[in-house]
Amino acid sequence: MAAVYGIGDCRYEIDLEWAKLPKGWNFHEVADVAVDDQDRVYVFCRGEHPLIILDREGNVIGSWGEGLFVRAHGITFAGGYLYCADDGDHTVRKCTPDGQILITLGTPRNPAPYQSGEPFNRPTKVALAPDGSLYISDGYGNARVHKYSPEGELLRSWGEYGCQPGEFNLVHSVCTDAQGRVYIADRENHRVQVFDGEGNYITQWNNLHRPCGLHIDGDRVYIGQLPPSLPVNQDYPNIGARVSVHDLEGNLLGWIGGTRAGDERPEQFYAPHGLATDSHGDLYVGEVAFSFYGRYQTPPVEPRCLRKLVRVR
Repeated sequence: MAAVYGIGDCRYEIDLEWAKLPKGWNFHEVADVAVDDQDRVYVFCRGEHPLIILDREGNVIGSWGEGLFVRAHGITFAGGYLYCADDGDHTVRKCTPDGQILITLGTPRNPAPYQSGEPFNRPTKVALAPDGSLYISDGYGNARVHKYSPEGELLRSWGEYGCQPGEFNLVHSVCTDAQGRVYIADRENHRVQVFDGEGNYITQWNNLHRPCGLHIDGDRVYIGQLPPSLPVNQDYPNIGARVSVHDLEGNLLGWIGGTRAGDERPEQFYAPHGLATDSHGDLYVGEVAFSFYGRYQTPPVEPRCLRKLVRVR
């Protein structure tokens, strides 16, 4: 009988060998993952093949993006299309699943002025509203959320630097629910903020540690929480390095992770950065483990950065 990991209503069997890459390929690290309506998994990574497509069994069935993406960050599947946020290129692209570019928002390699509030300076993620509007978290060089029409017209922006409601300290990810509410992973404020579709503040969820990945599937909200990284606290246990599951009101249903960051055990994480679920409720977790841990080793190493968690019901 396979081992089951997790706490509360968040229990999984973990398949560490799910992804079967061709010889000579690697992910380097996985910034984000998305799953389409046929349960094909799109892995947005920082290796030589930026977008790798896997079937449900983990076999590679395609790849694209070579020479296009500078630094993969966020990928979203919605309405039959992929929305790719490239924070190194300062652009967001709407693409077909096989890589045809339909819309490019932002000017490649030409960021808006740093902290200007104008789109984009290192955007991080895209979410779609029920009416097809786009919400884009503009997170590393700005503290803004931008709302676009389905055709790519900027409609409004909101957010300033700070810790008060409606302010941000690194807008790292964005999701929407079926009612059109907008959820923002306000990473360095250790919270998720919730807004209506026009950017009006509704509430916030606290008691999260550096919420990084954010994914909504029906009435479940999945949050990837980073561990501490300051020299003074980086070895503290039970802080971050986990994926938590919540209802739409923010109530904690359960979580999976180790007491400390690492990869010695199947349930441990270094840096859960991107999350997606399939039609079976299975969870895919991408990690920026090289940035968080591997690059600091001598010699540098590439730790585990993608796994499939098979939900136990």
